[in-house]
Amino acid sequence: MPAAEFADLCERLDAGTADRSDLKAAVKHLLALLVQRAPGTSVEVRVPPFAAVQCIEGARHTRGTPPAVVEMDAATWIALARGRIAWADAQVRASGERSDLSPYLPLT
Repeated sequence: MPAAEFADLCERLDAGTADRSDLKAAVKHLLALLVQRAPGTSVEVRVPPFAAVQCIEGARHTRGTPPAVVEMDAATWIALARGRIAWADAQVRASGERSDLSPYLPLT
């Protein structure tokens, strides 16, 4: 997503006028940035119902639940990725080795 388009999207998010498609676009864009910053397959980050990605170097999994899973709602993910809240203050479900994303956040 071009920087200007993301900036417009962030303005709508901050103004409280973002719709579901804006949330989806923001989630996917920010997850893509996470994958760029922390490539790998050892941690699955889930932001239902919009997207899930694998990131962070380590053991690869091929079937079933991965050894490390981080899950949160869209608003929490967007706030974390933009540096609006700290990892320690966020309501996330995280389990497994390397499931602390704080070294990679914020993304923007």
